[in-house]
Amino acid sequence: MTGAANGLGRAIATRLAAEGARLALFDIDRDGLAQVAEDLARAGTPAFALTVDVTGEAQVLDAFARLEAEFGALDSLVNNVGGSRNAKIWEMSLADWDFTVNLNLRSAFLCTRAALPAMMQRQAGSIVCMSSGSREGTPWTASHSGGAAYAAAKAGIHGFIRDVALEVAPFGIRINAVAPGPIETDRTREVFAHMNATLEHSPNRMVPMRRLGQPHEIADAVLFLASEEASYVTGVTLDVAGGR
Repeated sequence: MTGAANGLGRAIATRLAAEGARLALFDIDRDGLAQVAEDLARAGTPAFALTVDVTGEAQVLDAFARLEAEFGALDSLVNNVGGSRNAKIWEMSLADWDFTVNLNLRSAFLCTRAALPAMMQRQAGSIVCMSSGSREGTPWTASHSGGAAYAAAKAGIHGFIRDVALEVAPFGIRINAVAPGPIETDRTREVFAHMNATLEHSPNRMVPMRRLGQPHEIADAVLFLASEEASYVTGVTLDVAGGR
């Protein structure tokens, strides 16, 4: 899985490990990745961890070659890496737009493409990508900082999995997405607290369940879509967003 060093990635890795999965973890954050791998090993689930920039084609191809050499068959891929450089659209630089789209969308393309040949040969596999409730725009992000690039990239994930699901279904491969609402992590806690204190259109007011989501709630959804319990589910973006 990608984006494994922090936040949702850490929660997903921990949840999959609890189910007995053998994990290969990718992230550009060397120190964070090492800490996650150490925590998993301490809990009895050693992981294969590689520092990788998953927006770089050569690095992705090398990482998947090393993964295949280490594990052999790859059963599931979780494309979790994401993030943004937000700005109001009239102030956004091309560099920040490209960074956001590449981080969220190009990474999913590169890693999915690298994982598919072995899955196609085995006639089996599952892929879970991370979309977002922000794919349709969110009032709090628009009011606070602007989020057009992030919304476009996450909407792109939805379109990506819809088409790829049709392409790979004949090979017994499924691909789906999870679309989190506002989730409280170490990185987002302070921002969401500020939004809830200052914005009329804040997450806690706009989300029907009147709270932020927790990382384990996203991890549970990823586990379901990656597992055989979702064996007849493909091309679906599953909203985990408190009713928003």
